[in-house]
Amino acid sequence: MPEEADALIAGYLRRMCNLPVFVKELKERFSRWYNKHRGRRGTLWMERFKSVLVEDGEALRTMAAYIDLNPVRAGMVKDPKDYRWCGYGEAMGGGQAARLGLCQVAGHGERGATAWDTPAAAKGMSAAEVYRCWLFEDGRLRTTTPAGGAGTKAGFSNKASAAEKQRLGKLSRGALLRCRVRYFTDGLVLGSKSYVDGVFEQYRGHFAPQRTSGARALREDAHGSLFTARQLTVRTVG
Repeated sequence: MPEEADALIAGYLRRMCNLPVFVKELKERFSRWYNKHRGRRGTLWMERFKSVLVEDGEALRTMAAYIDLNPVRAGMVKDPKDYRWCGYGEAMGGGQAARLGLCQVAGHGERGATAWDTPAAAKGMSAAEVYRCWLFEDGRLRTTTPAGGAGTKAGFSNKASAAEKQRLGKLSRGALLRCRVRYFTDGLVLGSKSYVDGVFEQYRGHFAPQRTSGARALREDAHGSLFTARQLTVRTVG
């Protein structure tokens, strides 16, 4: 039955690279698995997958901030950088794709993900600092709803928002290193440059032949005194 076979194949081909279909089936199958193992019924998510076209500039910034502030609004974390499953948390952890995306939101996209840590000549602020200031401005505690009704919307106090603006979005050395917690578990060696290089030379045979040095600087360490044997710059949140 070649015609029936071709029709069946065509149906599957139409599903390929179709994001709504993928998300729908993923949610359905995961819900069935979860319900079976937890003895429950019903859906895990209330609404279907949605996609929205967003213009660059103010609209894109507002949308990005809305997404990254959701865990703060829900009371799950006090600082959006501490929520590992959002774009901002991933960027703070070193995810290059997330950094590139937020660089574009902050207007640093033409310089790539490296602009995340590099101050722009015009403002003297990196994309990370600009975006963090935006989050603390947009995420302030609200006592009224957008429609003018009464109610409280969780967020940052005016004092916290003003303090972040005063700091120009700069995080302390300790806060930055906490975002890279894997340095302390997967970095292999942590210490001064001479210490890490010494360990590298002592165990040279355990490293790749093409590697010429051991110490890798922690970009988050403003003092430049800490080094590690692994440059954990990808998927560091986990």
